[in-house]
Amino acid sequence: MPAELTFVAPRRAKPPRHLADLSPEERQEVVKELGEKPFRAKQIAKHYYGGLESDTAKMTDLPEASREKLGEALLPTLLTPVRHITCDNGMTRKTLWKAFDGVMFESVLMRYPDRVTLCISSQAGCGMNCPFCATGQAGLTRNLSTGEIVDQVVASARDLARGEVAGGPGRISNIVFMGMGEPMANYKRVLQTCRQITDPVPNGMGISQRGVTVSTVGLVPAINKLIDEKMQVRLAISLHAPDDELRDELVPINTRWKVEEVLDAAWRYAGTTGRRVSIEYALIKDINDQAWRADLLGKLLKGHLVHVNLIPLNPTPGSKWTASRPEDEREFVRRLQSHGVSVTVRDTRGQEIDGACGQLAAAEK
Repeated sequence: MPAELTFVAPRRAKPPRHLADLSPEERQEVVKELGEKPFRAKQIAKHYYGGLESDTAKMTDLPEASREKLGEALLPTLLTPVRHITCDNGMTRKTLWKAFDGVMFESVLMRYPDRVTLCISSQAGCGMNCPFCATGQAGLTRNLSTGEIVDQVVASARDLARGEVAGGPGRISNIVFMGMGEPMANYKRVLQTCRQITDPVPNGMGISQRGVTVSTVGLVPAINKLIDEKMQVRLAISLHAPDDELRDELVPINTRWKVEEVLDAAWRYAGTTGRRVSIEYALIKDINDQAWRADLLGKLLKGHLVHVNLIPLNPTPGSKWTASRPEDEREFVRRLQSHGVSVTVRDTRGQEIDGACGQLAAAEK
């Protein structure tokens, strides 16, 4: 019996309207309705995206008498950090956020010698029901608004710029939609977020599209829509099994769109954008780490614009799913490479802080 999938998020109260939820024209309308000059909207956006400032009281180019009402209208508080926990000498920091309705979700900032990557959530919970994933087992609470997704980036970038993360002041170079949720199931808001973090200031943060990765378990119609957007973001497919029989069990969406259909959509994306597709594959002991499966995966991927990210599974407490033996991991890598497929084993950041997304939120409840 295939696990149940949830595509439509439960209807709940909406977060307060935020600047990031609105187009530049809509922001101007809001400002005009308050009796202010339309150009104030652009000033506020410049402070938010360019200066990483959410407090209108500190925006000295706004009329002092108007700052509070402009802040309430365009920059309400969306996220409150419940706690930050760090590991890797402070170079990995996970933040548990609380939204206006008490819903919790996570982001993870990872600092490397040559880059800073922020992993963000697009939903509270997830409806894809993958049995080895902490978030998948929690079910879907709701979609995050564009403002709630963007604000994870702005708030994290602010802390980094102000030197509040180990390693001194810095800038985020890479954004990955690999936190809680299935990004393609919240397509419209994820796309709006991609545009806002990559558009130049004052309409966005000016991060390169090539530094943004959108992951999916394989919602083929949404991948096709993303192809039509003609963006340069990287597509990552959470595959986890090369054969339909096992993938039906590990990634239940496979009961809708099979491995071949998902990969065909990925190759179309690579062909249109010229961007290499990432294949995410969590190695699970004695489940999907057999040498014959590595060979099968190698044959499927051979000759395509693709890179495999092998992920040693971050086990969730009490779960039967656990990471592969080191010798099985090495053999899996060797088999893929023998087919000419580019492969890396992901650095296991954050294991001691419940690094797999969903674990911290689950522990807090």
